[in-house]
Amino acid sequence: MALQDLCHLQEVFPDTDCSPFGTRTGYYDDGFPASSRSPLFNFFIPAAEFLQESPLQFGQVSSAFTSQDHLLSSLSWPPGLPQDSPQPVPLPFPMSHGTTTLAFLFQGGVLAAADTRSSCSGLVACPSSQKVLPIHSHLVGTTSGTSADCALWKRILARELRLYQLRHGRRLSTGGAAKLMSHMLHPFKGSELCVAATLCGWDASGPSLFYVCSDGTRLQGALFSVGSGSPYAYSILDQGVRWDLTLQEATSIAREAVYRATHRDAWSGNCVDVFHVSSAGWRRRGREDLREEYYRERDRQGGEDLREEYYRERDRRGGGGPEGGVLQREGQTRGGGPETE
Repeated sequence: MALQDLCHLQEVFPDTDCSPFGTRTGYYDDGFPASSRSPLFNFFIPAAEFLQESPLQFGQVSSAFTSQDHLLSSLSWPPGLPQDSPQPVPLPFPMSHGTTTLAFLFQGGVLAAADTRSSCSGLVACPSSQKVLPIHSHLVGTTSGTSADCALWKRILARELRLYQLRHGRRLSTGGAAKLMSHMLHPFKGSELCVAATLCGWDASGPSLFYVCSDGTRLQGALFSVGSGSPYAYSILDQGVRWDLTLQEATSIAREAVYRATHRDAWSGNCVDVFHVSSAGWRRRGREDLREEYYRERDRQGGEDLREEYYRERDRRGGGGPEGGVLQREGQTRGGGPETE
């Protein structure tokens, strides 16, 4: 048979009539003989077609992977085995997941930021994953969706861009990279593939920003935030992002947006990664722990803002100045006026 010829497989049963299904005689479909020397299952696999064609040719899925009629017609079930296909087993719980990624343009280039928490339903699968992935020296991409799909398509895109650079002696533009990725992803529309990438790059036209989704969507803009925490991040970005920002101001806004999103979104958290793409290439800021930022802000608000608000409220109600009382905190008791016997 085909598998025996290709893989040098041994016969399942020797040349004796000891098969549990008895002697098999006659012919299967497509004219393949069936005898006691035949293996238990007979497959016809077009090996030449699989070896000559690539499963991914710029997004065109090979017919060998989409059409399985030629395999099913040559599959022969021995007598006594059920021929019903197994039914899919539903998952015991929804595999919900989320993230917070953002990117925006300013006069110094493109700034991209993301949290580092990878979640699977109610489980934190990885607290230190990298969601901003470098593609080449002047291009990075923020990823949202299934981690395995995002990592695979990042490598595929990086390979194609490197081959383009070797063939033509120049890098493909950011818009061209987004269009290439969109064409490669479009054939998988409607499947379980889940990839949402924001390409942040610098080319001959300057800084540019493109959003590409697994259904083939390609959008160009100046500000994108993707993930379950994006509504909270947009509240900071819409207010603070403008073209004339300095690098320090842009970094501060990106950190603040990711921090606010992780403070409210259960699927985002842990640390924040910040990347800056300019004419000199991309640079990565050191990873920062958002937990420390949270405690610093809580102490600052508890020690200053809340105390001042408390005093203002007392003054408005005519309760006296700070001498009449202090804000109660952990390990302290509320002070009162002069002690009376």
